[in-house]
Amino acid sequence: METGKCPFHGSTTTPNLGTQNKDWWPNQLNLDILRQHDSKSNPISDIDYAEEVKKLPLDEVKEDLKKVMKDSKEWWPADYGHYGPFFIRMTWHAAGTYRTGDGRGGAGTGAQRFAPLNSWPDNGNLDKARRLLWPIKEKYGNKLSWADLLVLAGNVAIEDMGGPTHGVVLGREDIWHPEKDIYWGAEDEWLGDNRYGDTRQSLENPLAAVQMGLIYVNPEGPNGNPDPALSAQDVRETFKRMAMNDEETVALTAGGHTFGKAHGAGDAGLVGTEPEGAPMEAVGFGWQSTFKSGKGVHAITSGIEGPWTTNPVQWDMGYLELLFKYEWECKKSPAGAWQWHPINCAEEDMVPQVDGSDQKVLPMMTTADMSLKTDPEYRKICERFLNNPDEFGQTFARAWFKLLHRDMGPKTNYKVGDFKDVEYLWHDPSPIGKILTEQEEKQVREALKNSGLSVAEMVETAWASASSFRASDKRGGANGARIRLEPQKNWEANKPQQLSKVLAVYTDIAHNHNTSIADVIVIGGAVGVELASGARVAVTTGRGDATQENTDIESFELLKPKACGFRNYCEKEFAVSPEEMLLDKAQLLDLSPKELTVLVGGLRAMGISHSGDGVWTEGKLNNQWFKTLLSMDVSWTPTGYNSYQATDKLSGQKVRTASRTDLVFGSNSELRALAEVYAQNDNNDKFVSDFIHAWNKIMNADRFDLK
Repeated sequence: METGKCPFHGSTTTPNLGTQNKDWWPNQLNLDILRQHDSKSNPISDIDYAEEVKKLPLDEVKEDLKKVMKDSKEWWPADYGHYGPFFIRMTWHAAGTYRTGDGRGGAGTGAQRFAPLNSWPDNGNLDKARRLLWPIKEKYGNKLSWADLLVLAGNVAIEDMGGPTHGVVLGREDIWHPEKDIYWGAEDEWLGDNRYGDTRQSLENPLAAVQMGLIYVNPEGPNGNPDPALSAQDVRETFKRMAMNDEETVALTAGGHTFGKAHGAGDAGLVGTEPEGAPMEAVGFGWQSTFKSGKGVHAITSGIEGPWTTNPVQWDMGYLELLFKYEWECKKSPAGAWQWHPINCAEEDMVPQVDGSDQKVLPMMTTADMSLKTDPEYRKICERFLNNPDEFGQTFARAWFKLLHRDMGPKTNYKVGDFKDVEYLWHDPSPIGKILTEQEEKQVREALKNSGLSVAEMVETAWASASSFRASDKRGGANGARIRLEPQKNWEANKPQQLSKVLAVYTDIAHNHNTSIADVIVIGGAVGVELASGARVAVTTGRGDATQENTDIESFELLKPKACGFRNYCEKEFAVSPEEMLLDKAQLLDLSPKELTVLVGGLRAMGISHSGDGVWTEGKLNNQWFKTLLSMDVSWTPTGYNSYQATDKLSGQKVRTASRTDLVFGSNSELRALAEVYAQNDNNDKFVSDFIHAWNKIMNADRFDLK
């Protein structure tokens, strides 16, 4: 497992597309993140991958992968005759982009095939790993996505080299163009780190990596400073933001670095540009090196040079044994990178050269590796693992499985693979609920109508519960009714006092009708919408109620909304505008521009507004909100960071207030075009129908058991 940085040379092409809208109006709201990955980009949109992957002969694929790993190619020779470590690094770097802050990143889409990931410094030469896998992808075609193959290859590599795993879940669908919705940092140069506040712990949210273009940390130490104690701070903070605790961090690092070597055989300045900047004749290959042969013993990737263990293609305790057996000294690699070597290394701990020759080389450690020995907490875990190899192996297997699958959501989303039948706390487990009969559901609906709760209270509670969902890592949602538990019940956006009142009523109704509170919350929202519109809102039941014991409070706190434009909630003044945060929320909910428009207009029409702004209709679900928004009878004046006052042009009277997330549907030309459609006299019924469709999409977003 190799991490690190590699030389970067800028793109050789600068296309001139002419002056574009974003150049003229750089602050204009860009809705493109809500239009990604539609069927027009997908050449296999007519194929149901969830069904195709079930036909995959997995055992056959794994045997083919094992053959590929031992079939060394002259154009990119396998270190020690085995591509396993190379594939482990590829898999790790595909999955390791996941971050808890917004749930984005991870291995779920095969995004490593596209920019910027395919050209990140930390992904140097992984273009060759993917090319080595092309015959496998070519053979199994539509039954095996690139996203699944990138994960499967590394897992099979560990198995083939004797390591422990808990298997792999398959079912990841490929994307077909770069993901524009993921913010990787504001730096405009590779390995820049303009992402910190006062300390190394004040890393900008939602980022996790320490520098632009790295997966985790700089292996040489913070900004190349070979200080293990400082490196430990980066390691801990970054792995925490990638959902790993100290034990998992040690297990992953020690287990991953049991395999393979780092590459820094010569002058890093002799390495060419990354794939996205490479010339046409390179046909997608990057980092072409002119240092001697440029491959094998002459390869340059991270700039660090050497293996971690004496047996780099075999699972063993070699990494931890060597780390603690020797004192280590810091030196420069042939490429000029800081690394560590054992002092007075015994002959039996020397490592054969990668080409199978009789030459022996020293093992090495990175500064990040040395942090595991230096940091007191990491050291305790390392020493425990040294004394308990089986525990180390199983901890690694669990952490590796989590790394590969953290972005796949709850276990109900697992359909096919060779994974163990185990449920973890990070799966956010919720019991399967009872599916109500038509008569039972009718009785719950009647109880809700007679409960004394208002339309706004029922609708807002359902929205607060269901809209905690994130499509990025499939966490949150209405299933489990975690809105009644810590930490969600006390989130300011959820109006804790009102929520407590509503949940007390819902708890009684659930008890009296032998159903879950989760289903009552969703049915309550449907009843509220029905009372406001007169239209029927169908409900799918069968949700269960989670317990506080199977709810990771710290992990769920990361889902807390700092802003929710759908509810006109904004915690404070932020560097980005409320409407930009609304778009981000809409993208995490997997909404289209149309769905965003109808949901905001409908919620506001029913009186949902945390701030009270934007409520200027009678609480009915109709298109009057859009008509009022687009009226030319008033003029608007800003009254604060996120507040505006409307004055009647004829009388001079102040008639209503609004937020930026209200007025953007009149000021932004694209959103205004949609608002105008729904404000038309002939489109009220269409608006109600489209709202209910979008509403139910949110209510059922986390029902993977139905998909």
